[in-house]
Amino acid sequence: MKKKHFLLFLLLPLIINAQAFRNYSNEFLTIGVDAAALGMSKSVVASTNDVNSGYWNPAGLVNIKDYQGSLMHSSYFAGIANYNYAAFAMPIDKRSALGVSIIRFGVDDILNTTELIDSQGNIDFNRISLFSAADYALNISYARNLIFKDVYFGMNAKIVRRTIGDFANSWGVGLDAGIQYERNNWKFGLMIRDISTTFNIWTIDTDAFATVQNAIPGQNQELPEATEITKPKVQFGVARSFNLGRFFHLLTEADLNMRFSKTNDIISTSLASIDPALGFQLDYDEFVFLRAGIGNFQNTTEFDGSKNLTLQPNFGVGFLYNGIQIDYALTNIGSLGNALFSNIFSVKIDFSFFRR
Repeated sequence: MKKKHFLLFLLLPLIINAQAFRNYSNEFLTIGVDAAALGMSKSVVASTNDVNSGYWNPAGLVNIKDYQGSLMHSSYFAGIANYNYAAFAMPIDKRSALGVSIIRFGVDDILNTTELIDSQGNIDFNRISLFSAADYALNISYARNLIFKDVYFGMNAKIVRRTIGDFANSWGVGLDAGIQYERNNWKFGLMIRDISTTFNIWTIDTDAFATVQNAIPGQNQELPEATEITKPKVQFGVARSFNLGRFFHLLTEADLNMRFSKTNDIISTSLASIDPALGFQLDYDEFVFLRAGIGNFQNTTEFDGSKNLTLQPNFGVGFLYNGIQIDYALTNIGSLGNALFSNIFSVKIDFSFFRR
């Protein structure tokens, strides 16, 4: 409960210090979906080819043959934050497909203690209320096989809704674009998120803001800007598949994730920063899957001023039987200090199996 209590003071500055262009904006959309992809450290931009492509690279939706659905749940920060995802996709014809997905990332039951002490200085616990800080996204995806046989193109139109109790809320819209190319056992993928930039327009409750405006000396003094713009991000991937005998298959992929800002990524300049990721998937007759990946390479500074390179390995397993695929991923296992493990589960249903 103390953690949720303190979140009130952590979340409000996100709005109070908002600027028009943000290096980190709508970050809940970069967490990732599908335990299979997360087990490979998100290295799936080139190889994604199912209902979850609407998130990773909408071009991959062209590969689905029938209705597909997907669900995922994960918890972060020792269960304080919950991330839920649902998606559905279907082919329109032999060359195009349509998909829709919904994401919610939220912290619920946060203690609002802004009215705990009345004007007379008396503490009244009955004045404590609860609120939620939640982010929502609706993605509508379209994919099509272009003129060339092995080239696929996809687009996302997304609507973003963000709320922090009654204190503030926003609406945002944006576009993503992706392309895939496949030749023999090689696959290439390019995904540009927020290609149009994503605009979030905030509405702030000025009365609620006034109650906390001077809560922290020297902070929260002015209303923030109402417009928040998310910079584009680029992901490029190369994948290769191998047949290891009659029943075993290996999929490997390497991705480069680029932001147009200076960050702590392993490759960082004033123009752009690049974070590489590697992923592997070994399957037995497309029945049992074993996955591993490594990513999130960061240059960190310790309290003594020394520099360290940190990374995050991921691990996952999956099972596919009668058109139903269940996947599990364990993430954050590379964290230093008090590591917070995240157990992620997802399920995917392919209706083409039931039409045989």
